[in-house]
Amino acid sequence: MKYMKGLKCRECAKTYPLDPIHVCELCFGPLEVDYDYDNIAKVLTKDLITGRAPNMWRYRELLPIDAEPSVGLNSGFTPLIRAYNLGEALGVKELYIKNDAVNFPTLSFKDRVVSVAISRAIEMGFDVIACASTGNLANSVAANSAACGLDSYVFVPYDLEQTKITGTIVYGTNLVGIKGTYDEVNRLCSEIGGKYGWAFVNINIRPFYAEGSKTFGYEIAEQLGWKLPQHVIVPMAGGSLITKIWKAFKEFKALGFVDSAPARIYGAQATGCAPIVTAVKEKSELIRPVKPDTIAKSLAIGNPADGFYSARTIRDSGGWAEDVSDDEIIEAMKLLAETEGIFAETAGGVTVGVTKKLIEQGRIARDESIVISVTGNGLKTQECLAGKISEPPVIEAKLAEFDALVDGGKMKKAAIK
Repeated sequence: MKYMKGLKCRECAKTYPLDPIHVCELCFGPLEVDYDYDNIAKVLTKDLITGRAPNMWRYRELLPIDAEPSVGLNSGFTPLIRAYNLGEALGVKELYIKNDAVNFPTLSFKDRVVSVAISRAIEMGFDVIACASTGNLANSVAANSAACGLDSYVFVPYDLEQTKITGTIVYGTNLVGIKGTYDEVNRLCSEIGGKYGWAFVNINIRPFYAEGSKTFGYEIAEQLGWKLPQHVIVPMAGGSLITKIWKAFKEFKALGFVDSAPARIYGAQATGCAPIVTAVKEKSELIRPVKPDTIAKSLAIGNPADGFYSARTIRDSGGWAEDVSDDEIIEAMKLLAETEGIFAETAGGVTVGVTKKLIEQGRIARDESIVISVTGNGLKTQECLAGKISEPPVIEAKLAEFDALVDGGKMKKAAIK
């Protein structure tokens, strides 16, 4: 059975067929997938979900494809880790890390959205996949297209982290660096997509692509024993992820999978690129574009496509938004690594750093359940740590030299047994 009714404008509710379009022709509002929830409720149960393979497709009735997925069969269902050590450091009782730093195959949450986008694009007859990206999406489009045997084109700001460029080119994609910000890259890609007729996952396929982020929220609820946390902190770039986590929670509530206890959603950005945070703090409906200036390049989108809806999600959920400086990002990355053994990229430093701020501000209660979203792996952004972590000592292969290090206080002392 097919569970999609069509596309619908978020603003005026005008409906459209399930075509590769993303903007309403009447009011220019964004389009999203409209589901037949009545029929979904007749077939989808907790038992059905838990009986399926541990991947993102266990929720397939709530995802926008008609047939079996073409890619991503090992993506999703990443660990939800009880972070006891970090919780103690932050002075909170119940803290979790949703860790998409180990998502398959490219170590970020983008493998979720790309798996959905490519599966849907293949159903629509496309044979070239493309994207505009700040890094993680580039990796995922290149890898998953290669896995499907499809050609891909990836467009990125030319000054992206070298690790992410290498982690894209290795898959044999056509990568093009653009002299400009992500927003300039995205505008160019809209023109390219119109001329060449390719499936740009975050442009003409965006209504389908964005739905993949819901699985991040579904998994949090299932992994907590079919309940919602009281607080969730989410990084914001284009702003889609935070809106889809909120949508996932609402869908699970409507289907009776979780109770009515609301989760408060908090948005996190870097101070050098915080247009959504600024709007929330100013209680404004207007998202003013900014020119990004931050080490958190994966979040460096100065004119976020879903900025308005992100701010609304935060307000509707009773949450808040906060930003952190580059120095605070580095310190938060180190704190997470040292307490939980999780090496997150800069976006993870943003969410951990913002969580710390929100707790200190009293916006998040210390005795309530908290989930921090980690969406990418620190191996992708190692450059930002240059000069920020200590260099290891180098000694001759002599016990006396090691003893001198320990006795001199240059190494942590351990008991000699």
